[in-house]
Amino acid sequence: MADRPETTLYMLMSVDGKISTGASDELDFDSDLTSIEGVKEGLFQYYEIEQTTDLWSFNTGRVQAKIGVNEKPLPSKTLVSFVLWDNSHLKESGVRYFCAKSENFYLITSNKDHPAFHADEKNLHIIFQEKQDLSDALKILKERYSCKRMTIQSGGTLNSILLKEKLIDHIDIVVAPLLVGGKDTPSLVDGLSLMKKEQLHELCALKLTDCIKLKDSYIRLTYDVIS
Repeated sequence: MADRPETTLYMLMSVDGKISTGASDELDFDSDLTSIEGVKEGLFQYYEIEQTTDLWSFNTGRVQAKIGVNEKPLPSKTLVSFVLWDNSHLKESGVRYFCAKSENFYLITSNKDHPAFHADEKNLHIIFQEKQDLSDALKILKERYSCKRMTIQSGGTLNSILLKEKLIDHIDIVVAPLLVGGKDTPSLVDGLSLMKKEQLHELCALKLTDCIKLKDSYIRLTYDVIS
């Protein structure tokens, strides 16, 4: 960890580990949970806790495109520096959205034709990699841009890669009182399943550091990743 930022995976999930209400892009926790009785009442707590997370936030272009940043009007600036991993989902309008929102905006890409290269923004920093390498990207963020701590809020596939590459140090999960189901519904950690016992070393053991009962049947669980 000495050569990269200390990282925390912060996510909202259902009791059965789902991070969306279904398998299509039109289904999404942020919009759907606000209309479900017994769930919407306590949702505010997730966003309140989010305001206390690190001033560096890591996400993906796919997740952000899904929630509409390519079409949204420019937001007000925040104190957060956003880092996005993206090759093809952000349009130039989405890049400008994050430049407007971010203290500094960092785009990690291996697409030499990414729309970000056409955005002339003073706070835009592009980390170009011939081959995408998460470990190297995190090292660059610390060595070149002095990122010491970062909150990760990406999708299940990237979460699985980060965990398998031992790039997550802490887990901070808000559990909503909801069962979603569906084998194709995105989960906290997706990616390829293990097929052999020889792969057991890829699993991440956790140490519980806190368990807090929130309002309206929500729970907050925090862990350290120990292996």
